[in-house]
Amino acid sequence: MSPKLKYRRKPQRTRPHRRNAPRNASTEILAQAPHEAKPDRPVQLPSSLSVKELSERLSVGAIDVIKELMKSGVMANINQMIDYDTASMVAKNLDFAPEESRPSVEERAETTPVPKEEEAGLQPRPPVVTIMGHVDHGKTSLLDAVRKTNVAGGEVGGITQHIGAYQVELHGQKITFLDTPGHEAFTAMRARGAQATDVAVLVVAADDGVMPQTKEAIDHAKAARVPIVVALNKIDKPDANPDRVKQQLADLSLVIEEWGGDVVCVPVSAKKKLGIQDLLENILVVAEILELKANPQRAATGVVVEAKMDKSRGPLATVLVQNGTLSLGDIALAGNSWGKVKAMFNDLGKRVKKAGPATPVEILGLDSVPQAGDTLNVLAEERQAKMLVEERRALQDRRGVRAERGLSLDDLSQQIQEGKVKELNLILKTDVQGSLEPIISSLERLEETAKVRFVHADTGSITESDVLLAMASAAIIIGFNARVEPGARRLADQEGVDIRLYSIIYELVDDVRKALVGLLERKLVEVVEGHAEVRQIFRLGKHAAVAGVYVRDGKVTRNSSARVMRGGEKLAESSLTSLRRFKDDVREVTAGFECGVGVEGFSDFQEGDILEFFSKGQEQPAARPAR
Repeated sequence: MSPKLKYRRKPQRTRPHRRNAPRNASTEILAQAPHEAKPDRPVQLPSSLSVKELSERLSVGAIDVIKELMKSGVMANINQMIDYDTASMVAKNLDFAPEESRPSVEERAETTPVPKEEEAGLQPRPPVVTIMGHVDHGKTSLLDAVRKTNVAGGEVGGITQHIGAYQVELHGQKITFLDTPGHEAFTAMRARGAQATDVAVLVVAADDGVMPQTKEAIDHAKAARVPIVVALNKIDKPDANPDRVKQQLADLSLVIEEWGGDVVCVPVSAKKKLGIQDLLENILVVAEILELKANPQRAATGVVVEAKMDKSRGPLATVLVQNGTLSLGDIALAGNSWGKVKAMFNDLGKRVKKAGPATPVEILGLDSVPQAGDTLNVLAEERQAKMLVEERRALQDRRGVRAERGLSLDDLSQQIQEGKVKELNLILKTDVQGSLEPIISSLERLEETAKVRFVHADTGSITESDVLLAMASAAIIIGFNARVEPGARRLADQEGVDIRLYSIIYELVDDVRKALVGLLERKLVEVVEGHAEVRQIFRLGKHAAVAGVYVRDGKVTRNSSARVMRGGEKLAESSLTSLRRFKDDVREVTAGFECGVGVEGFSDFQEGDILEFFSKGQEQPAARPAR
């Protein structure tokens, strides 16, 4: 018998259970080799892979992998794509020690790592400045005054378009200004990973003083860890009181230089164009201390500041080049968009061929409109750009628009226990000022493994701005007798931001203390189900009443609890005694319908009251579906 025939017949003699082999050729995956228990055997896993690829990396049968997935409640076939978390769970169950071998899709889009010798090519670059402050304190007027006092070329009248960013020049040195609408847009870009600002200019009106949005702007700038330059505006007004404003800033730990601090404060008048040159000179001094440098010789990287679809020219994107030089003809990749740069325009509307570090330009040539905050990279080949965009779009389809979720307090507690996190970022909102100070002092006195850092602390309801700040700073939102605005709740649920609500101080402090030592247990959390407006009151007796309500959003169920709100203040919180549509008892009423609601122990309804319906359940970790 020939060696060839012996080779073919040999497998038949070594498989005594041949009748159990797969009948269908399409299920012929891998040899079902017995799994050898090798505890903590290391294995490298990518951010996403198919079930078949996972079985190959683990050297086990795909059937074994599918069984492990089914045990965890994940139904997947051999070609199903699963993410790293799911794959690592299977690997651990099979006695492997998984590690993520590849960066995410977004990180793979980065250009070739910069070699060490590039340090020799570093050169000083202009600072990038964002102007922030309270509404009506003169941010827009100050931007216009700075633009019109550009001493570089006297081309103010030649400004033909507004691209969201522009440059001015003073004594041969340039300054780049980002014209963003306040601190919320500034933080929204940071939440997307775009740290574009070097210096924050805080505009405070000398006649008005520090206002709520001023405090928010300070906290947002501090969270971004960028130096603050105070522009004390409207000093020409007769009721201006600069000393009062300086004292208010000092109370917020923003001590100016003349009072022994390190914060530059420049008095200006945007209306009369007073002090503008002093402001620019001080910005340059701060930038000089920062020693901002970049390498103009490398391939360009940057961030998308604005983007729009032009009817005649197609997708347009305003890009701030952060490193390298962007040139005509470069292959640019920004988010889920790519294209060859066909034309570039500067802030004066003039065509340019190149844009160096810290230079804003509007580019033409992308195949679609990117999002503000997207990272821009220049790649060497069109083929590479197409491949990365297709991979990103496929990932977006599998995981939804948002690929990453925020951290919960339980996640941070686990990371603190593992020694990965040394600081717990908190955003605190309380109902009254009297509750703010005792909570802050109680939490700051905690001496545990990690420390508490307050990113923002204020009174009032929890808003979308708070959620954006939490996204950008990896912070947890703590509310003490504070309500959550519907828009903030939706954004927090969408982005995975953890909001914890308390009505007893010692429970709040105890939860934070447990999180700091990594001992926090999963607890019952509140889930807001919907809101309704009281439109009519039906009296059932001297001490009983039912509210006729219109469900504005979400739903109300028979098992819900209700919180009665009037003018933003909570009047009562209890379970429902009745839920009716006309004369019928019902289990659920959805948005857009009217119903009658009874609240246990409360009858003092008034028209216009808001009922917030909620339930409490065991908190679950943010799951990433396998798709």
